[in-house]
Amino acid sequence: MWQIWLIISGVCFIVEIITVGFLIFWLAIGALFAMLVSFFTDNIVIQTAVFVISSTVLIFATKPFVKKFAKGKSNFKSNVYSIIGDTGIVTKNIDSINGTGQVKINGELWSAVGKDDIDIEEGTEVKIVEVKGVKAVVSPIKVTSKSN
Repeated sequence: MWQIWLIISGVCFIVEIITVGFLIFWLAIGALFAMLVSFFTDNIVIQTAVFVISSTVLIFATKPFVKKFAKGKSNFKSNVYSIIGDTGIVTKNIDSINGTGQVKINGELWSAVGKDDIDIEEGTEVKIVEVKGVKAVVSPIKVTSKSN
C-alpha cells in the first residue's frame, strides 16, 4: 500500500507545481505521512485518517505564516496606478476647456488634464496626482515663464 501513497504524494507535488496556491503541497506531505504509517499497519482506515489529519493540521498551522507574506504584497501599486506620485513634462498644452493635453511620464506619453481644471503650458514639470479613466490628472511643480 505504501506505493499508492507515494504515487498520490507525487501527483500532489506535480499539481502543486502547476498551480499558484500553496494548499496541495500539504496534501502531498500528508500522503507521505500515510505512507510511513503503511509500513506499520495494513489498515486503510488508519492510513487515511493519518493522511486527512496530518494534511488538515499542516494547512491550518501554516495559514498564519502564508497570510503574513501575502499581506505584505497588498500595498503594491500596479498598472496605471503605479504612476501616481511620479513627475512628468507637459508635451502638449493642457487645455481644461477642450480637454486636451499630453504629458511624458517615465518615457511614455499620457493624455492629461489639470487638477482643478487648470491650464498648464508645454514644458511645465508636473506631478501626477491621480488617474481618471485613461487620463492622468496633473498639477504643476514649477511653471516655466515666458518672456515677452
